[in-house]
Amino acid sequence: MKHSLSLSVLVALLSPLVLLFLALRLLLTPLFLEIEYRLPGFPPDEYGFTFTERLHYARLALQYLLNDAPVSFLSDLTFPDNSPLYTSRELAHMNDVRQVVRLALWIGGLALVMWAALGLLAVWRKVWPAYRRGLLWGGWVSLGLVVLLGLGGAISFWQFFTLFHALFFEGDSWLFLYSDTLIRLFPMRFWQDAFLLAGLLVLGGGIGLILLNRSWRGRGRA
Repeated sequence: MKHSLSLSVLVALLSPLVLLFLALRLLLTPLFLEIEYRLPGFPPDEYGFTFTERLHYARLALQYLLNDAPVSFLSDLTFPDNSPLYTSRELAHMNDVRQVVRLALWIGGLALVMWAALGLLAVWRKVWPAYRRGLLWGGWVSLGLVVLLGLGGAISFWQFFTLFHALFFEGDSWLFLYSDTLIRLFPMRFWQDAFLLAGLLVLGGGIGLILLNRSWRGRGRA
């Protein structure tokens, strides 16, 4: 009984991490950029990037976060007048972001492996009901997390955004001018949509776990 409860609790804690990991992986794809930049009302660049240029440079920024290339991958990029596309401050921030992304993906990937391994263990040790209960709890935890963060973002997205950066980045290293390339590529609307999509994906995943659990329970009674 004690081990079954521990299994349920562990699965419940891992479930939101797995859902967040899957949401993050989807956001870190060129597909998200393609869709986001084409959404109605997405602000155009006021400093001259065409749609094609903006998408091209955004893809390169995304690639940098996921590859092992040196900072020259971005620092070698230039405007038509041969001035650098990114300032040294922006390059430093991109390096910081890459470290945070790698850590998040590592933690999420580990959570996914543990989540799956515990499922196999539960089947092997014939404690599947405990694992299933953990999925149910994890679904509710995920819903609660989305509601809590959603309320914070709805009250003041800027304060929520600031708190998020304060947790992962030093001082004001993440603040830039509107004319800086990072802001031109990724304006506030981009982050609002990204957080909204992540929340919806986790919300959908949480609801899916709850409904799946009820489906299994219904089959067990049949």
